[in-house]
Amino acid sequence: MRKLRVLTVRLRFTALYGVLFLLSAVGLLGVTYFVASGPSNTSQAAPMGNQSSALAAANEQIELLQAELTRAEADQSRQLLLGSAIALGVMAVVSVVLGRFVAGRVLRPLRTITAATRHISADNLHERLAVPGPADEVKDLADTIDGLLERLEGSFAAQRRFVADASHELRTPLATMRASLDVAVAKPEPVPEQTVSLAGRLRTELDQVDRLLEGFLMLARAQHGAMVDRAAISLGRVVSAALDARAADLASMGLTVHSDVHEGAWTRGSRTLLSRMVDNVIDNAIRHNHDGGWIRVAATAADATASLVVETGGDVLDQEQVARLAQPFQRLGVDRTGSDDGSGLGLSIVAAIATAHGGALDLRARPGGGLRVAVALPLAGVGA
Repeated sequence: MRKLRVLTVRLRFTALYGVLFLLSAVGLLGVTYFVASGPSNTSQAAPMGNQSSALAAANEQIELLQAELTRAEADQSRQLLLGSAIALGVMAVVSVVLGRFVAGRVLRPLRTITAATRHISADNLHERLAVPGPADEVKDLADTIDGLLERLEGSFAAQRRFVADASHELRTPLATMRASLDVAVAKPEPVPEQTVSLAGRLRTELDQVDRLLEGFLMLARAQHGAMVDRAAISLGRVVSAALDARAADLASMGLTVHSDVHEGAWTRGSRTLLSRMVDNVIDNAIRHNHDGGWIRVAATAADATASLVVETGGDVLDQEQVARLAQPFQRLGVDRTGSDDGSGLGLSIVAAIATAHGGALDLRARPGGGLRVAVALPLAGVGA
C-alpha cells in the first residue's frame, strides 16, 4: 500500500486560511440569519365585548391575514436557511481556493530560495542567492544561506589547496627514501643479505604508501568534481582497454573472462577519472578472485543509462559487509581471498567518481557466491 504523503507547508497553510475564511463566512451568515429571522412586531386587536357583525368579519379577516403572514415568514425562513447553506458551500470552495492562492504567494520566496539552493553544488559554490526585498524573515534566511555558502566555498578551497600541497610534500620524501635505498644496495662492496632483504621490504611498503597516497588524491579529486578533461567517452572502449592491459594478470591466475562489451555505451565525463574507475573495478575483480576462477564483464547502454557490470565467483558474502565496501578503508579481509593486498580505497574511489558523473555504484553479494559491482552513468550522445 502506498504511503500517504506528508502534508506540505502549502497544504497546511491552505487548510489554515480556508478554515479561517470559512469560520468568518459562517459567522457572517449566522448573524444575517439571526437578524432576518427575529420576532415580528405584529399586533392583534383585543376582543371587544360587543362587536358588530361587520367588525367581527374584519377581525376574522385580520386573523386570516396574520396566519398567511406567519406562513410566509416560515417559508422565508426556510428559503433563507437553504440559501445560507448554499452560500456556505460556495464560501467553503472559495475559502480553499483563496487559501491556496494566499499560501502560494506567501511561500513563493521560499520556493525561490529552495530552487536556487538546490542548484548550487560543489562546482558552483561561488553563486549566491542575493534575494532582493525588505529586511524581513525571508531576507534574513537568504542572507544566512549566502553566508553559509561563503564559508563552504572557503572551506572547499582550503581543502583543495591542502590536497595539492600534500601531494607535493609527501611524494618528495617518498622519492628520497626510495633513492636512498637504491644507493645503499647499489654500493660496489658486497651488501649483506639482511640489508638487501630489508631494502626489498621497505620498497614494498613505500610502494604501498605511494599507492595509498595516489588513492587519496584520486578520491579527493573525484569528490571535488575536478574534471577539466570532460568529453564524450565510450565506456565499452575503456573497458576493453583495461582488460587488454591486464591480460597477463588474467592469464597468470587462469581466470576466464566472459565479456559483453558494447562500444555504443557512451557517457560524458573525465577520461582520466572514468579510466581509473574501470581500472579499480577490474583490479578488484582480479585481486579478490581464486586461481582458475571467472569474471563476467558487461558494458551496455539501455534507455538513458550507460552501465558497467562486473561479476565474480567465490564464497557467499554478507550483504551488509558488501554494502560498506563503498566507504574508505572497508575491506572483506583475508578470509575472502587469502591476501591482504589493497588499501581499501578502490571501491570508494569508484563510488566517488560515479557520483561526480551523476551516476551511482551498486554492490551486491551474489546468491551463488561472489560479488556483483554495477556502475550506472548518464548516457551521452556518440562522440568523435
